[in-house]
Amino acid sequence: MKKVKLHRKRKVDVVVISDVHLGTYGCHAKELLAYLKSIKPKKIILNGDIIDIWQFSKNYWPTSHMQVVKYLTGLIAKGVQVTYITGNHDEMLRKFVGFKLGSFSIQNKEVLELDGQKAWIFHGDVFDVTMKHSKWLARLGAHGYDLLILLNSLVNFICHKLNRNKVSFSRSIKNRVKSAVKFINDFEQVCAEIAIENQFQYVVCGHIHQPEIREIANGKGAVTYLNSGDWVENLTALEYDDGKWHLYRHQEDAAAPQDLHHLEDVTAESLDTNQLFLNLISEFNLKRA
Repeated sequence: MKKVKLHRKRKVDVVVISDVHLGTYGCHAKELLAYLKSIKPKKIILNGDIIDIWQFSKNYWPTSHMQVVKYLTGLIAKGVQVTYITGNHDEMLRKFVGFKLGSFSIQNKEVLELDGQKAWIFHGDVFDVTMKHSKWLARLGAHGYDLLILLNSLVNFICHKLNRNKVSFSRSIKNRVKSAVKFINDFEQVCAEIAIENQFQYVVCGHIHQPEIREIANGKGAVTYLNSGDWVENLTALEYDDGKWHLYRHQEDAAAPQDLHHLEDVTAESLDTNQLFLNLISEFNLKRA
């Protein structure tokens, strides 16, 4: 019997993950599960759009997506602090803001004290004009984005077979379309200016699927702007350890397993919304028993 080589988990103080979009074709659940299994965090912040309730379909809820949920509930059962910050794609959870169960809680935002520095953490859709005034347009764009990612996955599958480099349609569009570049820059600037005004040292967001760590300054001061990216295109997370923030990129992690077949296979299960949440509740009860 072939022995499985066990790797020591990296200890991390805080991990911020956002824009996983579980329940969509573009979600890289297996890679996320492999990442979660490679670390030993004291606190996990799920910074919005973890389960994509907007695009949830009873015809698509793969085993690998449920495995991510089960692994997170297992960490909660072990006492790992997990905060779920609501986003726009999982906005129905805003009805449950303030809910706590053991080491798990649901919030709209969080302020963390990190080695004497304050980190302001929220999803970021509150600064999206499209979200505030044209929610139907944002939903339409979300479906178009999911279709683009699905097409991109097919193209990259062919590229892999032909030993060609992967391509990212969405990233190319973001980088080339001036209005998209301006939106990202404006988003980052607004977040930074409000954080400076409120004397935060860090502002941590998600929402725009653009991983970043950089200093932003104005006439009133400076702040470190951080964005955790996503697990659709970039496969990134933010890690805070030993007094410093780092941007984790799964595709650059030499220690990350490349063969993910040992994880649950991606098989579509017919789950409606009620079944999904019953499974989540069942999992919590199982772990608490």
